[in-house]
Amino acid sequence: MLFRNVARKYYSPVGEGGEGGGGGEVTITPEIQAIIDARISESVSGLKTKNSELLGKLKEQSENLKRYDGIDPDAVRGILKRFSDDEEAKLIANGKIDEVLNKRTERMRSDADKQIKAAVERAEKAEMLAKKFTERVLGDAIRSAALETGALVGATDDIILRAKGVFTLNDDGEAVAIDKDGNPIMGKDGKTPLSPVEWAESLKDTAPHLWPGAEGSGAGGHKPPSGGLPKRSQMSAKQKAEYIRAHGQQAYLRLPKE
Repeated sequence: MLFRNVARKYYSPVGEGGEGGGGGEVTITPEIQAIIDARISESVSGLKTKNSELLGKLKEQSENLKRYDGIDPDAVRGILKRFSDDEEAKLIANGKIDEVLNKRTERMRSDADKQIKAAVERAEKAEMLAKKFTERVLGDAIRSAALETGALVGATDDIILRAKGVFTLNDDGEAVAIDKDGNPIMGKDGKTPLSPVEWAESLKDTAPHLWPGAEGSGAGGHKPPSGGLPKRSQMSAKQKAEYIRAHGQQAYLRLPKE
């Protein structure tokens, strides 16, 4: 309607009421051109303003994105989700700080208890292995000393058992005799420590059955029964029982089988 009115006012057909007549062509007057230019300028100005506004926002967003260079958004979202699902996070969000600290303390105590238990188990295992090694080395030393004194081969286990209350290993792995207070026991000369061989020799007086019996009455040893040692295969059940009562199970087992 506006342009129609403008056209009526400012447009005039060529030759209508003027020169050149005929043809019906419309001529744009200076006034019409000024209106058109003003409308175009108004529209372009609005677009420029909008464009500048969009460019400003784009620049602002670009600056904000620079702060997240090198950060994986998916990873961040995953972390945030885990954090939101985490029990401690929920407790903290609800202001239950003491409960969070108690739970962390309990976890630390549990971990410490596990580590202590593992250390104790390792120490006990090492102690057990050391004990077995000590017993073996000490047993070998006593057995060697007993055989050196002429003890029966089958009697060495008995002699080793007797030695456990007397001998121990020192830091150099040597068998040394000590009393109940841990003091070294001296030998017959009163100057040198009691050796396994000297100690084994002393057993001949208290446990003569651990050594072979000497022939004759003047040998000073333990005299075997008349006719020599009995043979287990030739003994009756009653004789075996009586022999064991008189001499012990170990002495019986040391008798010849045949």
